[in-house]
Amino acid sequence: MVTNDDSIRSKGLLELAKAISRYADVTIVAPEQPQSATALSLTFHKPLRVTELLVSGMKCYAVSGTPGDCVMIGVNKILPKTPDLIASGINFGDNVTYQDILASGTVAAALAGALARIPSISFSMEVPEENVFSLEPGKVDFRSAALIAAEIVNDVLQNGMPEGAEVLNVNFPSEIKSEKGLAITRIARRKYKDKVIVRLDPRRRPYYWLFGERLKNFPRDSDAFAIHMMRTISISPIQLRMTGQITPSLYKLGERVERRMREKRQE
Repeated sequence: MVTNDDSIRSKGLLELAKAISRYADVTIVAPEQPQSATALSLTFHKPLRVTELLVSGMKCYAVSGTPGDCVMIGVNKILPKTPDLIASGINFGDNVTYQDILASGTVAAALAGALARIPSISFSMEVPEENVFSLEPGKVDFRSAALIAAEIVNDVLQNGMPEGAEVLNVNFPSEIKSEKGLAITRIARRKYKDKVIVRLDPRRRPYYWLFGERLKNFPRDSDAFAIHMMRTISISPIQLRMTGQITPSLYKLGERVERRMREKRQE
């Protein structure tokens, strides 16, 4: 199954599906409208529609919801059986660092697949910052990235997910050069310094624009360093395990709260 968050007509999605189809039967289930930065949101407050259509000669299912909705509907209703793999992307814009990953609809689709115990890979490609949310994104050559993505997918289909990974997060630089190879990377913490701009509307009421300024330095073994400094392909493993370490200080917190609860009851 191939999905994304840039919509059913995204060039990155179509190139990815075409490339993977050399190795496997592909079903495209993707949002009918762009769903960037929706993370792993699901639509429970209204019904969803699924429209079957041809895009660039390929049969697709357009879902009136989020990437998470696409995975839920695709896996449970559209596909005749559980897919062997879910590939999400190729996203218009890189998804490096936890700051990107936790917001990304592209990565969220892969996480939704992993929650269903399906091997899942997200693919994203760097583009100029000013073009990331543009309605006219300009020319981006996804074909080279798609061919490499298909090789990664085929390897996982043949050999399974690498040990210790439930999702692979793959990012491509805007220009792919074979001599650069690829880097196996850790995920950095942040990509941007947060910025909030306050302005006034014609009625003098404030409104807010959220954005970020990309940081200039990243850890040398990180995904962000590979993409933005080394200009090479980055492959990062993701695990769903979010449980932090249980430490003595955590037990002490629990003891303090229990003591206060007892004291409140005695008052």
